[in-house]
Amino acid sequence: MALDARGGRSRRDMSRPGSVRRPRGGEPVGAADSERPAPLPEPATMRLDGRVALVTGAGSPDGIGYATAHRLSDLGARVAIVSTTRRIHDRAGELGVTGFVADLTDESEVGALADAVAEQLGDVEVLVNNAGLASRASPEVLRPVAQLTYDEWRGEIDRNLTTAFLCSRAFIGGMAERGWGRIVNLAATAGPVNALPTEAGYAAAKAGVVGLTRALAMEMIADGVTVNAVAPGIIHTAASTMAEIKQGLGTPVGRPGTPDEVAAAIAFLCSPAASYITGQMLVVDGGNSVREAQFR
Repeated sequence: MALDARGGRSRRDMSRPGSVRRPRGGEPVGAADSERPAPLPEPATMRLDGRVALVTGAGSPDGIGYATAHRLSDLGARVAIVSTTRRIHDRAGELGVTGFVADLTDESEVGALADAVAEQLGDVEVLVNNAGLASRASPEVLRPVAQLTYDEWRGEIDRNLTTAFLCSRAFIGGMAERGWGRIVNLAATAGPVNALPTEAGYAAAKAGVVGLTRALAMEMIADGVTVNAVAPGIIHTAASTMAEIKQGLGTPVGRPGTPDEVAAAIAFLCSPAASYITGQMLVVDGGNSVREAQFR
């Protein structure tokens, strides 16, 4: 079960339909939007004062989730962070935010997390689905498809795609009812843009994140909710290998990116200033995916 910041347990069963978006007036979801008045443009501000934001996968002090939580907090959001271990409470203390423990591949734990965040902070209006990026604790599976086991395949899909699906589903109903929301999913260049041998599971999951992002963006567009993806390239985190760091030196910028540079892109898409952007994937890779070939 998900643990709140005080160690208490929250009770919610995601098998109940209460967290799923409810059509209005008997209208099916996706019904003709032309009958609804177009919302007025929002002020082009980056501020998120008073908004409740949830950032998943923020257990590492050197990771993208942690950097994102820091930026959102600086923009005035009331931030909750979650990871699979109790080290999240250390990160929460450092940032002055609220930490939760949950396995986001488990439907019931996601439901319990949603209840716990609502009880302590209020309704989530900004969701950053960062959980799933490879880490030392849960490294990426590197194996050719011919040698990839079914459990390894399912593990990559669940960790990188199912988490985004379950968390998004848990909060979109409330966002739609309030008429405002931001969801930013963490994709990657691997999958949507390119791929390498031995990473089929990860690449397939991250390509799936982009598909989920675009479909959900169209489902939520009439409700004032935007859904976008950020696709980092080679980013220097605590989980980076020496080989990855060397690859970063070969990018057009000449270095790997930093978690804060990715967090800056995420924070923009979470802000009111990004109100006319939805269903998009923003690549943050130092121009690496643009270059056709490397010349010396």
